[in-house]
Formats: sequence, C-alpha cells, structure tokens
Amino acid sequence: MTGAPRADTSAPGAVTPAPGAARQAWRRLRTRPAALVSAGVLLLLVLLALAAPLLAALTGQDPYAYHDDLVDSARGGVPYGSFGGASADHWLGVEPGTGRDLFVRLLYGARISLLVAVGATAVQVALGVVVGLAAGLGSRWVDSLLGRITDVLVALPMLVLAIALTAVVPRDFPRPLLLILVIGLLGWAGTSRIVRAQTLTLKSLDFVAASRLAGSGRRRTARRELLPALAAPVITYAAILVPTNMVVEASLSFLGVGVTPPTPSWGQMLSTAQTWFRADPAYVLLPAGLLFVTVLAFTVLGDAVRTALDPREASRLRVGTRKESSR
Repeated sequence: MTGAPRADTSAPGAVTPAPGAARQAWRRLRTRPAALVSAGVLLLLVLLALAAPLLAALTGQDPYAYHDDLVDSARGGVPYGSFGGASADHWLGVEPGTGRDLFVRLLYGARISLLVAVGATAVQVALGVVVGLAAGLGSRWVDSLLGRITDVLVALPMLVLAIALTAVVPRDFPRPLLLILVIGLLGWAGTSRIVRAQTLTLKSLDFVAASRLAGSGRRRTARRELLPALAAPVITYAAILVPTNMVVEASLSFLGVGVTPPTPSWGQMLSTAQTWFRADPAYVLLPAGLLFVTVLAFTVLGDAVRTALDPREASRLRVGTRKESSR
C-alpha cells in the first residue's frame, strides 16, 4: 500500500509513515494537467475570497450599498445598460432591484460558500474518524451499536432534516455557523463507514499487532499506528465532501433556510435571480457558473488525489479499460 507505515527501530512497536510517500504522491499529481488546472482555479478562488475586503476597497464598492440610480424602476428594477449594467465602476454589473455591485457580492459569497463547505467537512471528518475508530477497535456490542446509528443516519433524508433544523433555529443565530453544524452533524456517516472498514483491515496487520504486544492501549495504537495509515482514504473522501457540501449549502440558501440577506451567498443569489432570468441573464449565469466551476474543480482534484495516494486504483482502471476494449 502506498504510504503504508514502516516500523521505526528507535522504539519497539513504534510505527512512522514511510518516508517519501508524500513526495511520491505529489510527483504523481504533477503528471495530471487537469489536477494542476483545478488546483490553480481553487487557489485563485480562495485568494480572491480572502482578499474580498481589499478588492472591495480598491474598487470603491460596498457589498451592502444600494444604488437606486443604476436600476430602472419603471421596468421593475432591471439594471441600466447591457450585460447587467457592467461598467468601469461595476465590472460585472449590478444586482437587479438593488443596484448592489455584483462583483463584490460574488467575492463575499465565495467566502461564505467556502467557509461552510470546508467547516462542515472538518466536522464530518472529525466525527467520522472518531466513530469509525471506536467501531473498528471496540467490542462487538460497541461496533453493532455504532453501526446501527450510522445506518439510521445514512437512511435519513439529509436535505429534509437540514431544512427542518435550520428553519426552527432563531434567525439571530449566525447562519454560516448553523449550516456548518447542521451539515457536519448530519453527514459524518460516510466517513465513519470508510474509517471502520479500513480499521478492521489494518488492525489485523503485523505492525498493529506488534504495537498491541508492546503494551500500547487502544488509544495509543489508534493515534500512532492507525491514524497515519488512515490519512490517505480520509483525505481522499474529504476532497469529495467539500464540493458536495457546497452544493448542499447552495441548495439550503436557494430554498431560503440557509444564509439570509443581506449576507451574500451564491445559493441565496441564485434564489433571488430566478425571478430575473429573462430580464438579466447575467445575474443568474455568474453565480451559477462560479458554483459549477468550483464544484467541478474540487471533484477533479479529489479524483486526482485519490489516484495519487493509491496508484493501484489507476492501474485497475487501465486494466479494466483494456479488457473492455478487447471484447
């Protein structure tokens, strides 16, 4: 297994990650142009989101400032000019009805979308790893109990529960934090199943048995032996969870139970834009296009990371393709 732990001779039973595994994964990742392009797109998006206040100050625009003089009230609030009112002052135009600068609001919306997606993924991974390790290393009774809880959580409709939970929480509760908690607490079951399956496989290997024979308890064994070996599948699955959580956040905001106005969010902007599709298509296409590109970049990068950390997967895919083509 790539990146499998190697025994450390400095202490009996100690295990450290194989040296050079990260460099090998990075070397494989660099050979995939699609992964590099996706990483570049995501890096640019993160930098723009972080620099949103600075860019807003440079352009002289406020994401919450209304500009009634830039919209035609006689036509229901459609921006003056072509391309949604794009100009030297408003690079991507303005919002219909409000006249707020669309470029700045898209940047601030990226901050919310990325914050919720990454924060929810961190909660899911933390809970999933803890529950998966407890199920894999615990007794049969503990494993059965945690397995039933995981099965129930997987069977429940996540989006419906998220809508119900976000709707009953007081409106003054910070919505980004609420979305992180709701999505994270409802979505850790997949990570838990992966960690449990990997733990059951790893604990039968020699390096884990040697650690137990050396007197290490379950917590020490999990921390020093199992967690380094679980890093590859957990990182791979986390890369897939981020775009999924972005879509969930956008869906909740689109349905009106996520981020509330005037805080900008791509999903909330899409919810407002559905009434302006014919009058101002740019207002719909810009947040939708950014969401599509971001999710696609995360998906492509996650697939590349999975292949880089487990090159045998790519070999199996190539072998299977050759067999299918020879028939």
